[in-house]
Amino acid sequence: MQIGELAQRSGLSVKTLRYYEEIGVLAPPARTASGYRDYDDDTVGRLQFVRAAQAVGLTLGEIREVIAFRERGEAPCGHVLDVILHHAAEVDCRIAELQRLRADLDRLARRARTLDPADCPISVVCHVLLPPSRG
Repeated sequence: MQIGELAQRSGLSVKTLRYYEEIGVLAPPARTASGYRDYDDDTVGRLQFVRAAQAVGLTLGEIREVIAFRERGEAPCGHVLDVILHHAAEVDCRIAELQRLRADLDRLARRARTLDPADCPISVVCHVLLPPSRG
């Protein structure tokens, strides 16, 4: 199939397909006698894998690594597990950061409710965001 049909079947743009080929996510396809790209039906499955991997946070570089395992004839499942566990740990860290941020925002909101806007000096822009004065 030519690139336009692959784009239609995969839901991706022609530009994206060419980019994937350029960075090695898609292998260069065979070419017709007139020079057009000629993709096989397996390419649709490969693109479904790429989209599923992106949906759970894998980068194109990580996806390319997984594909390289398969192209070497190795099952990539162990490597995929390692990548998933790494991403899960990153998500846990991000959740902890967001929980700290949420607590800070709650603290600021409570503080803002106690401050009088008339007491806010022009020079500090907004005293809600300043650290509480000690003394």
